[in-house]
Amino acid sequence: MDNIVDSLNNAYQEFVAAAASFLETKESSGGIKTVASDVALENFKQRWELFRVACDQAEEFVESVKQRIGSECLVDEATGSVAQKPGQPVQSGLPPISAVRLEQMSKAVRWLVIELQQGSGTGGGSSQPHPTAPFDARFTEDAGQ
Repeated sequence: MDNIVDSLNNAYQEFVAAAASFLETKESSGGIKTVASDVALENFKQRWELFRVACDQAEEFVESVKQRIGSECLVDEATGSVAQKPGQPVQSGLPPISAVRLEQMSKAVRWLVIELQQGSGTGGGSSQPHPTAPFDARFTEDAGQ
């Protein structure tokens, strides 16, 4: 994470320096377009793009951490491995499910999302076969109902 912060900070500092350089070059030429102002402008554009890339990388990192934390919390909640805090009421509700079962359901949902995004849905004729066997979304506890 430190590398990402350092990269973002460096890109920002270079972007600001390039902006200042361009403005100084433009001012010293009296607002007239010169080779020096063109070079400074091109440098400014390059630094802007590098700064945007650094911002995108930082945003991707933050999103991946959010997803990882969310997944870990979901697994903890679903498997009942969250420790109760003192003074917090014990929640009654659904019994915890196994982490393996949760992972199976998560994979099934991901495959459905991918199929829907590709437009194949369940309408048959999918050009790519599933790499795993079909998933039965019913809980074993529900089988008798």
